Amino acid sequence: MHELILHHYPTSPFAEKARLMLGFKQLSWRSVMIPPLMPKPDLTALTGGYRKTPVLQVGADIYCDTALIARRLEAEKATPALFPEGQEFNVSLLSQWADSVLFQHVVALVFQPESMALRFAKVPPEFAKAFAADRSALFSGGSASRLPLEQAKHQWPALMGALQRQLQREQGDFLFGEPSHADFSVAHCLWFLRGTPVTSPLVDDYPEVAAWLARVLGFGHGSLSEMSSEQAIAVAREATPAALPDETFVDPNGFEPGQVVSIAAVDYGVDPVQGELLHAGRDELILRREDERAGIVHVHFPRLGFRIEAR
Repeated sequence: MHELILHHYPTSPFAEKARLMLGFKQLSWRSVMIPPLMPKPDLTALTGGYRKTPVLQVGADIYCDTALIARRLEAEKATPALFPEGQEFNVSLLSQWADSVLFQHVVALVFQPESMALRFAKVPPEFAKAFAADRSALFSGGSASRLPLEQAKHQWPALMGALQRQLQREQGDFLFGEPSHADFSVAHCLWFLRGTPVTSPLVDDYPEVAAWLARVLGFGHGSLSEMSSEQAIAVAREATPAALPDETFVDPNGFEPGQVVSIAAVDYGVDPVQGELLHAGRDELILRREDERAGIVHVHFPRLGFRIEAR
């Protein structure tokens, strides 16, 4: 069994989602800190250029996107379940809403000038400028549009009202009664807002939601120990990728096993990853890549939210 290795940085909201899922599962994992800005040469050796954070590594298998990371953690340890039986569809839909609609609002609110001034009050001006340029590049070229701040503020009470109603109607302390992937998908967005006094009232002014958030954050991050990026690359180089899923290769657009393709996110962080298409399943795509430092790796992507292009 290979160790779970999370490549992340402390202030990434989606990394917080992954950390909380690891805590919920009470898993042990290795922590590799990555730069918050491009370039990320050690991570690129493993992923081939995937831009978003976090990334989960298991031996020579690299998992991109927290929706797929959640599925991998479920395979690692079935209980407690992130997708409770009978609620899988509802949990997945609410998670997708949180990762797109809710997160779009949160980005607009967090990146307002008053909030960013506090976030960068103690860093050199050069870093703040580089961060702004990096995030501008991150959110360009994809389908995700930047929501005007005024519109995000206008719509926020409706979003929080929907969460409050969901919490009031469930028998239990979480969005679907028992904890699920949906809770972590929403929680990381609100955790991000809690980062400065400018945006924290957008959570704290809703006591039921704030109490629910405290319960979710209470799962913690599990048991972690530090690992260097060089060590993580060595783990990949010395490992053999896991066997492919026992599932029929299906691609409605006619891509074939072994074809050289690129896979990229469609919303933002659309930097393509090139490799040999090994697997196209119902929910998961797998590329084979070879890197001079990491050796042969399999890079995994979810089907939803990603596209394949011929190279």
